[in-house]
Amino acid sequence: MELDAAAAPAVGAMEDLRTLRVGFIGAGRMAAAVARGMVRAGGVPPVNIIASAPSNNNLDKFLVLGCKTTHSNLEVLKNSTVVFLATKPQIIPVVLREIAPAVTSDHRVVSMAAGITLQSIEDLLPDKTRVFRMMPNLACVVQAGAIMLARGTNVDDLDTALVKRLLSRCGLCEEGPESHIDIHTGLSGSGIAYVYVFAEALAEGAVKMGMPGAMANKIAAQTLLGAARMIQETGEHPAVLRGAVCTPAGTTIHALHELEKGALRSTVMNAVETATNMARELGKKKEREAQWSLLSSKDVGIPLKEESTRKVELPS
Repeated sequence: MELDAAAAPAVGAMEDLRTLRVGFIGAGRMAAAVARGMVRAGGVPPVNIIASAPSNNNLDKFLVLGCKTTHSNLEVLKNSTVVFLATKPQIIPVVLREIAPAVTSDHRVVSMAAGITLQSIEDLLPDKTRVFRMMPNLACVVQAGAIMLARGTNVDDLDTALVKRLLSRCGLCEEGPESHIDIHTGLSGSGIAYVYVFAEALAEGAVKMGMPGAMANKIAAQTLLGAARMIQETGEHPAVLRGAVCTPAGTTIHALHELEKGALRSTVMNAVETATNMARELGKKKEREAQWSLLSSKDVGIPLKEESTRKVELPS
């Protein structure tokens, strides 16, 4: 199945984000967070964003932003050039079978589905389809997220630059090999929760010593924010910045000794390793579930959508 080359954009063209049409197939929490980041940052007008979902429950989040909504995945394809796949991983193959006939050379398909590989997606879409895989974290909702982006085999530098510009509205967007997606999950996708635990403990320590809880939480959050900004803006290794805070026989070095006795450093490293390995295992499981879902839908002829019950053949 070949893409329609006549619809391809001019070589070297750099699209304006203000005129870019963006679609989301699936409207869950992470999809809404990414869309909200794009809208709040002023990159993509909300009227240029459309999202689909089987029911109105999740679509309300998009309506509040001023985005368009639909129950038809094919409607998303018709009204967007960058399409985010944000459904549950196990139904990705069914969704791809449905939308494959509508995918053209104008489309960039960006998968947010955990565990589904680029190759698996490319195999179910027309030849030469431009496919990306991304892993965001929840802070995208406040334009302070961290996103790992991996490109497929048919993606060029211009495509990647466009998608990175789009996602950078949600925070930091780094490109890397697909193998880094699971590591990013352990580092940042899950890592944001580690930081919340540390912030909570930091504030509770202050409460223990007599500070009101609300004040302690605000100061703990600002402390983490300031520390992170110093790492980013100075370019210094965290160990260098940590050393700058310590004075001989001072409060900080004594406190750090307590953290070392509690094995904070190795515990955090173990947490990243455990989450990464879990992401890899879950990825393998989701790939198997996705393949089973595809086979099952082919065998029994499951309707792909209420609006379209016609069976779509897999592209050759």
